[in-house]
Amino acid sequence: MKIVIFEDNKKFRESLEFLIVTSTDMELVGSFEDTNRLLSRIEALQPDVVLMDINIPGKNGIEAVKEIKDKFPDVQVCMQTVFEDQDKIFASLCAGASGYILKNTSSEKILQAIRDVAEGGSFFTPSVAKKVLQSFQQQPEKAEYIQLTDKEKEVLKYLVEGLSYKMIAEKVFLSFHTVHTHLRHIYEKLHVNSKSEAVAKAIKNKLV
Repeated sequence: MKIVIFEDNKKFRESLEFLIVTSTDMELVGSFEDTNRLLSRIEALQPDVVLMDINIPGKNGIEAVKEIKDKFPDVQVCMQTVFEDQDKIFASLCAGASGYILKNTSSEKILQAIRDVAEGGSFFTPSVAKKVLQSFQQQPEKAEYIQLTDKEKEVLKYLVEGLSYKMIAEKVFLSFHTVHTHLRHIYEKLHVNSKSEAVAKAIKNKLV
C-alpha cells in the first residue's frame, strides 16, 4: 500500500518515514512538512493512505482532509496529533478521516492503524475512542425516521462491522461500483458526509 505523510515535526516525520520504509507491505511515496499544493501532490502520488498532522503549516489538517475526501474519496486519511481535543476529533471525523492516533502511540499500533484504514476500516487510540463514545452517550436522544432498503441495511451492517468497500461487495454479491452507489444513497438518507458519521448514526439509531 502507498503512504503519504504530512507532518511538520521533522523528528516525528523521520520516525514515521523509517517505520513505513521498513515495513514489507508499505511503500512511502511522499513526505511533506506542509500542505502546500495538497491536491496536486495527492493526484500525482495516488496514495492509499495519508497520515495527516492536524496542526500543520498551510491548510490545517482538518481542512486538508475535507479537500482530499471531496476530490479523492477512496484515499483514506488517518489523523495524527498530540491532542485529545474532543472538538478536533469530531471535526476530523466529520471531514472524512478514518482514524485518529496520538503521536505517543507505539510503532506497532501506528502500523495497525495504517492497515486498518487502508482496508476501509477505522482506527482510534483507546483514549480517543473513549472520548468518541462518551460524546455520543451524552448527546440527547432525538427521534428520527430513517427508511433504508433491505440492501442498504445489509451494506450499512457490513460498514459498521468495519469491512472495506471491496469486502462488502463480495459479501452482498454486487459490484464495487454498485456498493458505492448504495453507500451514496445511505449517506444522503442519514444526512452524513463520511463513513465514521454513518457508522456512528447507524449505531445511535439502531439501524443495524
